[in-house]
Amino acid sequence: MTSNKKITRQAVSLFHRKIKEAERIAISGHINPDGDCVGACLGLCAYILDLDPKKKVDILLEPISEKFRFLAYADHIMQEKTEEEPYDLYFSLDCSDKERLGAFQELFEEARFTICVDHHISNQGFGDLRFIDADASSTCEILYDILEEKKISFDTAQCLYLGIVHDTGVFKHSNTTRKVMEIAGALIDKGVRPDFIIDETFYKKTYIQNQILGRALMESILLLDGRIIFSAIKKKDMDFYGIESGDLDGVIDQLRVTEGVECALFLYEKTEGQFKVSLRSNGKVDVRKIAEQFGGGGHVKAAGCTVEGNVRDIVNSISPLIDQQLEQGKDV
Repeated sequence: MTSNKKITRQAVSLFHRKIKEAERIAISGHINPDGDCVGACLGLCAYILDLDPKKKVDILLEPISEKFRFLAYADHIMQEKTEEEPYDLYFSLDCSDKERLGAFQELFEEARFTICVDHHISNQGFGDLRFIDADASSTCEILYDILEEKKISFDTAQCLYLGIVHDTGVFKHSNTTRKVMEIAGALIDKGVRPDFIIDETFYKKTYIQNQILGRALMESILLLDGRIIFSAIKKKDMDFYGIESGDLDGVIDQLRVTEGVECALFLYEKTEGQFKVSLRSNGKVDVRKIAEQFGGGGHVKAAGCTVEGNVRDIVNSISPLIDQQLEQGKDV
């Protein structure tokens, strides 16, 4: 297996020693947790409890998608701390900065020792111990490099595989490397079923989810001679269909693969006048740079932000920034 040269033996040794010494451990990821975030948090929890079932491990996350509920320890996820004492050890996973921990930032800062594991290029480094590799496909890939392979159980392997699948777009994004495929193969050897994980968490949709996908596609609009496509879902429509944000997974990716499109935008209204904006690039636009201008972040080809305003004004604010990059004619 190809090793991660950015991870030192000393750092890995400290990682494992801190787990062994800690009595109270917390694990958190970014707000609006996606597959990599959930997989990393639950996978690390499973790994720690496999080593010592008596450990106290709290997983503090915002509510996760129902499609991830089959993962081990998903039922352990909490939205608030249950005791007063600071944690001995606190993990921040798949989080580019402390602010992205949301309501759990203060708990992280109060902990006696903190560890950050992340693959976002915008991560400037935080925590007492840091494992940050922007070249990694996912936080789950970095975790695989840190954990002792022989001690990775089926439960941990399934979580890590899910995280890798989601952040590589089922192994089709440019971050899919030979190493990623080797890790995926090693996790399959642990008993992971790729067909189950990919179908259940990536492709399978409810009837209502298909309806909202169809509506988003029907109402999509092309801009800049077809190089930009966008669609938006208002809160009143989400309430009408009885859907939540997790039901919108896949909309942005379907918009992105429209012929001739270089950049896709998908907006959904979280509260009145506040929209979550997802951006996807086909190689000519660095959407991370655009998202960061609106207080968000992410990766070169996949990013997001939350913006106040109406759909027209938001799109009119973002599209010129996309146009500027397209005019440069460079690959990102």
